[in-house]
Amino acid sequence: MLLAIDVGNTNIVLGMYSGRGEGAHLLRDWRMRTDPRMTADEMALTVRGLLGEYAEKITGISALSTVPAVLREMKVMLGRYWDAVPRVIVEPGVRTGVPLLVDNPKEVGADRVVNTLAAHHLFNTACVVVDFGTSTNIDVMSAKGEFLGGAFAPGIEISVDALAARAAQLVKVQLVRPRSVIGKNTVECLQSGLLYGFAGQVDGLVRRITCELEQADAGPVTVLATGGLAPLVVAESTTIQHHVPDLTLLGLRLVFERNTT
Repeated sequence: MLLAIDVGNTNIVLGMYSGRGEGAHLLRDWRMRTDPRMTADEMALTVRGLLGEYAEKITGISALSTVPAVLREMKVMLGRYWDAVPRVIVEPGVRTGVPLLVDNPKEVGADRVVNTLAAHHLFNTACVVVDFGTSTNIDVMSAKGEFLGGAFAPGIEISVDALAARAAQLVKVQLVRPRSVIGKNTVECLQSGLLYGFAGQVDGLVRRITCELEQADAGPVTVLATGGLAPLVVAESTTIQHHVPDLTLLGLRLVFERNTT
């Protein structure tokens, strides 16, 4: 069984796969909060507690981290608690099969690479991947499987925190759909601006990206969303075609198979 570990700025997502290739199946997934102060031993205790009986059945590990402090401790944890298990940590130098057509390939986060790899694997077209996390990342993959770049925007939760911190009469609100776009109270006004504002922002960027791809004769373009906050926005977006919650885990599995076959 393969354990996939996706360490993001806000959450750590774990996924357990059985099988390989087209026969692989995601059995379970778990989510825990990212704490940059967590030690390798603390991380192992939490991970083993979540995995339960699966902890002793792991035959491979594929991992990435966008948080350098957690990446260091995760490497220590894997070496200490799963030292005999084959593992791949996605970082510069690891074979992903994705050409990075950007100014500085080392700047491209591992999560962006594996997301676009998984998207191209699923749809085999040019793809636009919208990852709703701490930041909103929009990444672009050509029909040939080349990473072309993308766009960043502040994430939804960051914007909520910033408004609550900087505006004296505004508070943090629950991120749900309000009764109408025209809010009738402060809470609904905030919910409307956040939800429909972010949907409009994403749609605007995706349309501009799609236009550039069409001008480059990229062929059909598939737009998909992933990330913990994706369910909030997908229903309000007019450009997102698919919601793939386990996209990063799938990408981690694909990278592992490319490096261990």
